[in-house]
Amino acid sequence: MASNEVLLVLGKYKVPKDRLYTETHEWIKVEDGCAIVGITDYAQAKLKNIVGIELPEKGVEISKGGRLAVVESIKSVEDVYAPVTCRVIEVNKRLESEPELMNSDPYGEGWIARVEIIDEKELESLLKPEDYAKLIEREESSK
Repeated sequence: MASNEVLLVLGKYKVPKDRLYTETHEWIKVEDGCAIVGITDYAQAKLKNIVGIELPEKGVEISKGGRLAVVESIKSVEDVYAPVTCRVIEVNKRLESEPELMNSDPYGEGWIARVEIIDEKELESLLKPEDYAKLIEREESSK
């Protein structure tokens, strides 16, 4: 599968096929025993203009579902949750001065943290791209 394959949900929300997703709209892309984590296109669209982020500390261990970061937008302040139990090995410091990267490029330059996965079995409980697309469709149809 090409890494640039993307599902387009409801004609506007991008869901790349090369990563896994949570029901709380985080993504995780596993590469070389580590992973990159961020918020989805759907999440950034709902937040609107992102104006700040509280990044995790490097080296901290976070349980699956624990708070990884806090994102502030003009609309609200939202927690970003760890998709799996992990140890933070790098944070995207650029977001401190350019939080809007999470809006303009949520799957690229807008990544939040690079992590070491502590329990790889937890990946099995995450949503595949097609299932995440269905979740977005359900959430949008319930409005």
